[in-house]
Amino acid sequence: MHPDGTDSAGTEAFGGRLLELLTGHALTMLISIGYRTGLFEATALGPATSVELAARAGLDERYVREWLAAMVAGRIITYHPDAGWYALPAEHAPLLTGTRASNIGPAAGTLRTLAAVLPSVERCFAEGGGVEFAEFASVAGADLGAQWRPIYDEHLVDGFLGAVPGLLDRLRTGARVLDLGCGTGHAVNLMARAFPASQFVGLDNSADALRLAEEERTGSMPEPENVEFQLTDAAELPAHPPYDVITAFDAVHDQRSPGLVLRRIHDALVPGGVFVMVDGNFSSRLERNLDNPHAALSYAVSLLFCLPTSRADGADGAGGLGAVWGRELATEMLTAAGFLDVRTYPSPRPQSCIFVCTHAG
Repeated sequence: MHPDGTDSAGTEAFGGRLLELLTGHALTMLISIGYRTGLFEATALGPATSVELAARAGLDERYVREWLAAMVAGRIITYHPDAGWYALPAEHAPLLTGTRASNIGPAAGTLRTLAAVLPSVERCFAEGGGVEFAEFASVAGADLGAQWRPIYDEHLVDGFLGAVPGLLDRLRTGARVLDLGCGTGHAVNLMARAFPASQFVGLDNSADALRLAEEERTGSMPEPENVEFQLTDAAELPAHPPYDVITAFDAVHDQRSPGLVLRRIHDALVPGGVFVMVDGNFSSRLERNLDNPHAALSYAVSLLFCLPTSRADGADGAGGLGAVWGRELATEMLTAAGFLDVRTYPSPRPQSCIFVCTHAG
C-alpha cells in the first residue's frame, strides 16, 4: 500500500487495464485499415511474406510490414520467423474477412468516423447542443451506413422481419410499408426486392444518406420499382395515406423528438397495422447493464453519435434518449404513444431486440 493509502496492487492492475484499452483503440484503427485496403482478404489466401502480401493487395511493402508487426503483436495474425511468412488463423478469418455480419471491419470503420468528429462532441460538453448528422456524413463519405449493410444482408428478412408473427405473409401478399430513419436505404431496397407485391417508402432527413439510397436502388439489377425515398423529418410524418407496416431499425433513439415521432408512427398506421422497432437490448437502469458485454461500447457510441445528433438543433429537451434508453423506457414511451399491445422478441443479434406494436384501431 502507498503512503497515501492507495492500493498499489489495485493501481497496477488498473494500469494494465488502461494499457489494454489504449492498445485496443490503436489496433481498432489498424483493423479498419486492413479491412479497407484488403489486407485481411490477402492474408486469408494463405501464408505469405510481407513482400508477397503487399503484392497481393497492391500496397507499399514497408507500410504492410509495419501493419503486420502490430497485427502479430496484437495476436490477430501469426508470424513464422524461420520462414518469414504471416498467416491469418482460420478461426479469426470469419471475424475479419468476407461480407458476413460477423466481419468487424465495418464497425472499426465506424469508430474511425466517430473519432474524426470527436472535437465537435467535446465542444458539446461545455456548450450543450449537438452535432449535425451532416458532419458525420461528410467524414464517412461512401462508407456511410456500412456497418449495418452486412447485418441487413444476413438478418433482415429471416431474422428481424421473420421474428414477427405473420409479417412475412403480410409482406408477400402486399402491404404499404414505411421504413422510418432509413439512412442509406439498404434495408428498404432489400425488402423491396424480397417482397415485390408490397410498396415501400424510405424516409430520412439526411439528403446525403438518401442520395446513397437512390444510387443503390438505381444501380441494382434488377432495379426495384416498388420503392421511393422521401426527404422528411420523422416528426412531420403525415397520418395519410396510412401504412400497413412501419419499421425503424436502430433509429428511434436518434430522433430529436422521439415521443412525438412515436405518436406520429402510431397515427400513420391503419387499424391493425404493425410497428416493428429494432433497438438496443438493454435495461433502462445502468446497474442492470454492467454484466452485458455490449453495454460499454453501446454507451460510448451513444455518446459519440446518438446523443449529439439527437440534440443537434441546440435544444436540450425531448431529444437525447441515447442508444441505451432501454426496454423499460421504450415500452413506456410506446404505450404513451397509443400502442396498447407492445411485445418484445429476441433478435439474431444479442445487442438488439425487436419491439412489435399493433395499432388497436
